[in-house]
Amino acid sequence: MTGPIQLNQRNLAAIGGLGIPVPEYERPLPSRIAHVGMGGFHRAHLAAYVDELAAAGAGWGITGLGVLDQDARIDAVLAAQDRLYTLIELGAGEPRARVIGSVADFVFAPPGNPAGAAAAIADPRTAIVSLTVTESGYGEPTDGEPTTFDRLAAALALRRATGGGPITVLSCDNLPDNGKAAARATRAAAARADDSLAAWIEANCTFPDSMVDRITPASSDRDRAWLRDAVGVEDAWPVVCEPFRQWVVEDDFAAGRPPFEDVGVLLTDRVADWERYKLRFLNAGHSCIAYLAALAGIALVPEAMATAELRAFLVGLLGEEAIPTVPEIPGHPRQEYVDTVVERFANPGIADQIARLCIDGSAKFPTFLIPTIEGQLERGGPVERAATALAGWARYLGTVERDRQAFDASGDAARDHAARALAEPLAFLEYEAVFPAAVRGSERFRAAFAAAYRRVAEDGPLAATPPGPAR
Repeated sequence: MTGPIQLNQRNLAAIGGLGIPVPEYERPLPSRIAHVGMGGFHRAHLAAYVDELAAAGAGWGITGLGVLDQDARIDAVLAAQDRLYTLIELGAGEPRARVIGSVADFVFAPPGNPAGAAAAIADPRTAIVSLTVTESGYGEPTDGEPTTFDRLAAALALRRATGGGPITVLSCDNLPDNGKAAARATRAAAARADDSLAAWIEANCTFPDSMVDRITPASSDRDRAWLRDAVGVEDAWPVVCEPFRQWVVEDDFAAGRPPFEDVGVLLTDRVADWERYKLRFLNAGHSCIAYLAALAGIALVPEAMATAELRAFLVGLLGEEAIPTVPEIPGHPRQEYVDTVVERFANPGIADQIARLCIDGSAKFPTFLIPTIEGQLERGGPVERAATALAGWARYLGTVERDRQAFDASGDAARDHAARALAEPLAFLEYEAVFPAAVRGSERFRAAFAAAYRRVAEDGPLAATPPGPAR
């Protein structure tokens, strides 16, 4: 019996013989997109779209930029596999695998050796620099350490100096108005480095807003073993994701773009409306079940959705508290989108980890959930489920051992407020970075939060969830 086939360019024909779709276009593709943040989401989303475009004849490849020390691992894996990797879609039936070949190159340029990333962005052939650096990556520098956007500004300065010409900065992060956020962060970084650079950026760079969506849990040994044993392919770092995907982009590109619309990307001037759907329904839904599930000892999202209390809680939260605060997109009903979210969360093929959803609560809740609370306070609507989600977060921070908590860039401040909430629950609402004055000063919300906190503490995270309509 022969062993599994090692994934590399030389073995593509043999892997195709196993019934796995493989790139049949010439590789490497001309690299016209430089991407910062080559994690699983990028490889399941933008890189997958670009792979499909390449199969249809579009000559746009991607150079991945590894700007963190830990990116050494993906550099080594992708080098050994000729920049190829396997995308595994997990649904209710059998998993579906295909090999992605859109990554033309990978440049490992950690903080101590940043020149390679700057050169890739300054290259006149590069038309788009895209980013997945997470919500916390858009902040100001701390402790004198340069941010991703400081490095981007330095690369744009090199592009200006070498005549590289216009370029698009395309954020693929889960932020409202992410293009505008990237523009602000880039211009602020430029101002810190060179007063004249901001004017060049204004004249030569565009920052389109985009809304990205695909659930992409971290790949595991189980995924690699399935690919090796059931399919016959050896891949050190495959990507797993749900079948669903969506990408909505503002059509504002400074130096051209591939025909994204040919592979299902929605190009529109209503990105903000779609952002609101995703942030208030999908992203808020994830964060709102995360900490209650973690307190209940539930490890995976589909397990949480199979728990009657959490499913009813989510359905009630989205249907009764979130939907009324979000304007409807003509032709795309809010309830239909919410129903899709609930279905996606329950997908048994996606073993998405609750621990992953617990990352960076301090950055997520102000964007995902607080606007819903503000809207309901203004209209006199319900806030009990939102308060319960936040009470679950406070109890998680205050009672789970620190080394077992998910990473939070502002975790020390969050834990300080949570520790004080153990004696007086309303102390948690003094966390001003999360709770604006209109929320923390609302007697109605304060009462709802205090009651929810007591329920979680006394009755447990599942019994504490207000009942909702089961779907």
